[in-house]
Amino acid sequence: MSGHRRPKAYSHRGFSTHGEENTMAAFRAAVELGLTHLETDVRTTSDGHLVVFHDEELDRLTGETGRIADLTLDDLARVRVAGEPIPTFEELLTAWPHVELNVDLKDERSVRTLADAVIGHGAHGRVVAASFSDRRRRALRRELERRGSRQVRATAGMALVAAFTLLGKASRGGFQPWRLLRPFLRRIFALQVPIRKGPLTVVEPGFLARAHEAGLEVHVWVVDDAETMHRLLDLGVDGIMADRADVLVDVYRERGIWPPG
Repeated sequence: MSGHRRPKAYSHRGFSTHGEENTMAAFRAAVELGLTHLETDVRTTSDGHLVVFHDEELDRLTGETGRIADLTLDDLARVRVAGEPIPTFEELLTAWPHVELNVDLKDERSVRTLADAVIGHGAHGRVVAASFSDRRRRALRRELERRGSRQVRATAGMALVAAFTLLGKASRGGFQPWRLLRPFLRRIFALQVPIRKGPLTVVEPGFLARAHEAGLEVHVWVVDDAETMHRLLDLGVDGIMADRADVLVDVYRERGIWPPG
């Protein structure tokens, strides 16, 4: 773990035991377990409302049809995820003022609506901008700059993580090509990564050492078994994201690192 802070514990889309992911019930369950870091996803409706939902389409989670981007907030009011309504981001942001939100921008239009929410609620210190798309992350930075706002913390997108990983694996002795990425790494605070990507192991001691040398945290997703959580914490990761928030809490308690960073 970089520095001396305890590793963070993230509830991935809330703690949902019956498929109610990304609902207020799931987030409430995580908060009641004591978690203060929630991971979530946002999309923007056709009438410009930022809502908490992972998929582009409704079908997997709701049994309904349609794309979030083509529907209004009123259209979504009748839709249920495992019996729970789809929340707006504002509902989540205002429900627990002490909670940090790691927000995955799922579409281009959400760059502006997330900026609206952050500025409108002064939530710069509570929102972390995450996306597989480095382009969306950069677009949010530009939008906040354009509006004279201070920035939010951000994590690396897929392209930057891939470059950091592959150039790191090519590093030998004094040959450290990953350091060419330093100008790009300065604008992020963390790498949020899976343990493996296909045949490639991402999270290993060298990856962690390079990240920490660059001043970056490493958060690993999505991990649900206690043995793997212990192994990652032994390696020195700075955070773990889990669907099984209950297992994560038990592991942190067992290790004497609860409450988390």
